[in-house]
Amino acid sequence: MAAQLNVAVIYYSATGITYQMAQAAREAAEDAGAQVRLRKVRELAPAEAIRSNSGWEAHRLDTQDVEEAQPDDLTWADVVIFGSPTRYGLVAAQLKQFIDGTGPLWAQGALANKVYSAFTSTATQHGGQESTLLSLFHVFYHWGGIVVTPGYTDPSQFTSGNPYGASHTSNNGETAPDHVALEATALTARRAVRIGAALKQGLAS
Repeated sequence: MAAQLNVAVIYYSATGITYQMAQAAREAAEDAGAQVRLRKVRELAPAEAIRSNSGWEAHRLDTQDVEEAQPDDLTWADVVIFGSPTRYGLVAAQLKQFIDGTGPLWAQGALANKVYSAFTSTATQHGGQESTLLSLFHVFYHWGGIVVTPGYTDPSQFTSGNPYGASHTSNNGETAPDHVALEATALTARRAVRIGAALKQGLAS
């Protein structure tokens, strides 16, 4: 790409499913030549709730070195890719709180004219994957962002089947993302980087 593209992959993950997808997005964006910040949002659940779930507690310890997302990550980025598990067909409260804190940036117009994309996971099949992604897109519309989805731009999408963004069914956290879900996540990131680079070059000319 003609100019360095900055990509922020910002996610929430309780037991590691969405984190694995975030890693796939990061790797794909880096392979495409972008500089990437991988950031988790701040945990809101009480410590006793986390300790009550061995997978949740283990993942918290495994990712304690991952930096927490800050507003600066959004202003720095040309492309922002959000990842969240589904909570009743919506994004997790942890990611929603981070988004709700972006009002000052939005008021300044600092979130406009960037590329945005997203991925998600659910515990059960048809557990709200599309509605979660669409709810994130509503945020991007308010920000004045450009939404980029994988669509059916690659033959693999006819297997993964979600044109709105990468998604995965974890069977209540028992099934890690397979190659189909991870490739869909990578495709989502590559598409966002490609369009983001074109947008940045076009705005600069």
